[in-house]
Amino acid sequence: MRKNPLLLEQKKMTDLSVVDETANWADLLVQREHRGPGDTIDAARLRAARKYRVPERALWSLRYRRPKDVAASIYRTLQRAVAAECERQEAKLRHELETTKALPPTPARLALIAETEAVLGSMESPAGKPPTEPAGASTIRPGNIERRTTRRRSTD
Repeated sequence: MRKNPLLLEQKKMTDLSVVDETANWADLLVQREHRGPGDTIDAARLRAARKYRVPERALWSLRYRRPKDVAASIYRTLQRAVAAECERQEAKLRHELETTKALPPTPARLALIAETEAVLGSMESPAGKPPTEPAGASTIRPGNIERRTTRRRSTD
């Protein structure tokens, strides 16, 4: 047994973990393209494939029949697409924050503004700019993209 177990970031990624991560990214992007009742997953998958320039067949196989390995080009394309989607969501949150600041102040609104600014500030890199790759890209799972910006931070 090792005295110092490997940190999560230091663990070697196996082929299966890369495939699972890529499949989660693909599922996230398809869910973001889904328009709700009346829309189909097939149509959302096709829109996502066109929007992010990924072969539609790759998105299909990642959802229904996971491959043994994933091409690096597909992995990087999906990684960049998820990073772009995260940045888009953060920009939407910043816009909503500016809109909320323009409204008349109330105690609840001021608390919301402070909490949102703290969350946005914690997502900034040390240079004051948002990171180009999502922090902990391997932890992004379908549905987390919206909740990531509203989760409370513990003050330990």
